[in-house]
Amino acid sequence: MRALRIHEKDNVAVATESLSKGEVILISGEEITISEPIPAGHKFAIEDINSGEAVIKYAYPIGSAKTDIKKGEHIHTSNLSSNLGDILSYSYEPSFSPLSKKEPDTFLGYRRKDGKVGIRNEVWIIPTVGCVNSIVREIEAVSQKFKTENIDGIYSYFHPYGCSQLGEDQNNTLKALSGFIRHPNAAAVLVVGLGCENGNIAELKKVLGEYDPERVRFMVCQDEEDEVSRGAEIVSELCSYADSFRREEIPSSELIVGLKCGGSDGFSGITANSLVGAFSDELVSRGGSTILTEVPEMFGAETILMNRCRNKEIFEKTVSLINNFKKYFMRYGEKINENPSPGNKAGGISTLEDKSLGCVQKSGTAPVEDVLFYGEEVKEKGVSLLEAPGNDLVASCALAASGAHLILFTTGRGTPFGCPVPTVKISSNSALFEKKKNWIDFDAGEILSGTEKGELAKKLYRYVLSLSSGEIHAKSEALDKHELAIFKDGVTL
Repeated sequence: MRALRIHEKDNVAVATESLSKGEVILISGEEITISEPIPAGHKFAIEDINSGEAVIKYAYPIGSAKTDIKKGEHIHTSNLSSNLGDILSYSYEPSFSPLSKKEPDTFLGYRRKDGKVGIRNEVWIIPTVGCVNSIVREIEAVSQKFKTENIDGIYSYFHPYGCSQLGEDQNNTLKALSGFIRHPNAAAVLVVGLGCENGNIAELKKVLGEYDPERVRFMVCQDEEDEVSRGAEIVSELCSYADSFRREEIPSSELIVGLKCGGSDGFSGITANSLVGAFSDELVSRGGSTILTEVPEMFGAETILMNRCRNKEIFEKTVSLINNFKKYFMRYGEKINENPSPGNKAGGISTLEDKSLGCVQKSGTAPVEDVLFYGEEVKEKGVSLLEAPGNDLVASCALAASGAHLILFTTGRGTPFGCPVPTVKISSNSALFEKKKNWIDFDAGEILSGTEKGELAKKLYRYVLSLSSGEIHAKSEALDKHELAIFKDGVTL
């Protein structure tokens, strides 16, 4: 198979390998003569498309033809334009079927005293403000001697925020930090403040709410003569607390998995994102939860999600999610369709609709059960939508702050980044998997080689259970995962 028509309604096909001018490709029983070179992952017309007509992929429009396009021609940014740009009105036209329920499996996780579950048993050191980043790093370094065999790691995190912020911008920082402090992958947490910052510990506690003082400790550097020694002393005490936890059998219905894509290519919607969608259905059918974010990468595919909303109330929240994010773009004078990135385009994605229709496939087919504000924790079982941008680090940290135990991150280009929770990289093509085995954990490109998606989804599901049990680790866990990327939206004083 050298080219693939994804849906019978499509008027384009995707080259699964590079095609040369003059080659004849068989699509749906019809011979198509390629009129110009087509890179792997890129699209070509399988019928004549007139200027202004819709270009169809995944059975939906991905934009309009800028010029007349002949059968066999390459379709990309030169002859295809996005149709996005307006705030829209929507009607609720529910179209979903509940998944057949299955019995949960089990994994070995950590049951916390508040009933939550973690898949790692770590001690975290979190700064309220960027001014103390060097301090938390030093505390991390001198505290490694307190790590025991039952503690998976002692990690400090850093970010540039926490001061000189106003209103909702500061509140975003406080909500994100609170989400990390509450995260059950951390058995214990030391929060380190400077003392004079806007988002000081007293302000943070207002957003954090109730906490267990045995699990969460605070230190203000300006109050200490030797903040590193005092911080290490507290970490020693927190390690004693963390050392008391042991893995035990936990039903897979308690797993929360974040869904994210980045550095996509023309295969992402066909292989990796589609595979993750099948995984999501498998986990949700067993009572588990998944979170889909990257709101700008829902633009152009939002009606698919809206019509999967469990009820009218969730539909209205999804409409607000989409239109409020468009208003965010407009507030700063930016184009709503200012996407995809250069790497996406090089991989064969031409418009935001093209990217979005592939992106939303990560959520599978299950009903949408809830919509979460940035920094809000998961409340419902099943699929939730989360307010956050498309930026890889910011969106992944947002998923973690909302309670994701781990993140399935699909990519056609590759990336080494990690965030505080295990970040599993899934390649859309096998060439990337073979080239970057130090980055990539799982190969969805097998689908292009004939592996059945359902079988590969079961393999991914078993992989996630093993990872959640600590039997294996994501490649990102061995790389630098220290940065907290927080969604900034406002004035810096």
